[in-house]
Amino acid sequence: MRHNKKGNHLGRTASHRKAMLANMAVSLIKYKRIKTTVAKAKALRTYVEPLITKSKNDTTHSRRTVFAYLKDKYAVTELFREISVKVSSRPGGYTRILKTGARLGDNAEMCIIELVDYNETYTTQQKSAKPAAKRTRRGKAKSTDEPQAKSTPETPVVEEKKEEPKAKAEDMEPKAEKPENNDENEIAAEESK
Repeated sequence: MRHNKKGNHLGRTASHRKAMLANMAVSLIKYKRIKTTVAKAKALRTYVEPLITKSKNDTTHSRRTVFAYLKDKYAVTELFREISVKVSSRPGGYTRILKTGARLGDNAEMCIIELVDYNETYTTQQKSAKPAAKRTRRGKAKSTDEPQAKSTPETPVVEEKKEEPKAKAEDMEPKAEKPENNDENEIAAEESK
């Protein structure tokens, strides 16, 4: 029985799994999106999201703690300078897993794991799709402005006479007709001689 054995071992030893997740986390931080299997992506999500949360608090201690996991100072710098600023208002859920289908050869489920705030297609669609005003469950109360508007005397609207558009200069000039057939051109040329 495997009670209380929550984490996925991914068929690797502890040292191999630790190194693999650290390398995948560095790749995710550098490139913002990586392609991997679904099982590895789920394991990576539980590995990298606490590190992103820790990067919101930019202290020497939190930098050293994250560096102990990642072992790459350029990734740590990227995480604390750019990513933490972009995700500062988000209370968790920094990654998204998009399934892409099965891999040829071993039929493993493949996916793309990405940082949520770095995918412009989803962020721009959500901003444009959401209405500006909040909706409530209560129905709108009928406004009493409509009957008052009808009771006020209407001022007559004076319509201005519209001038008819003048003919374009192209329409005024006579157009020279071009004969369509070359045979007619030859016949007309012979007759004029």
